[in-house]
Amino acid sequence: MSPVPHPPVYRASVAASAALLIGLLVSLASCGASTTAPSPTPADFQGIAAELVIHGLHIDHVVSGDAGCDDLTLERTAIALDATGLDQATPTRLFIYIFRNRTSFDKLRETVDGCARSYATNPDTYESVEASPFVVASAGPWAPQFRAAVRAAITKAAGTGD
Repeated sequence: MSPVPHPPVYRASVAASAALLIGLLVSLASCGASTTAPSPTPADFQGIAAELVIHGLHIDHVVSGDAGCDDLTLERTAIALDATGLDQATPTRLFIYIFRNRTSFDKLRETVDGCARSYATNPDTYESVEASPFVVASAGPWAPQFRAAVRAAITKAAGTGD
């Protein structure tokens, strides 16, 4: 009995397969590579609260839908909370207005000041910080380190503001 002949091994097809595999691996590896980081989007309330805490504030008595006034549009965007920390020993009621995007922020920003007249009866102590799409307002007054921490936290949480 004579041995069954085997077809010859084609080195060209092995080399082509190896080249194809290397090309696929390189293209897959480059799919996730990017030279620029994605733009940060605005945080949700948990992200805002986390930033406030990271910046040294203590928050308590969180109430969703509390705008501080009877404005249905602002009630939909508002969250109220008590905050202390750093050089602010007395709890301060903060109203955080979270708008959907920069367009909503631009459209509704002035309504926050109108609403604030109902809870900030002394205009000399009214405090606010804004970083699109957020506004934080309060009857105040805020101590300097507290104000700086609120500003830093809201600015960080706002991302690009869109």
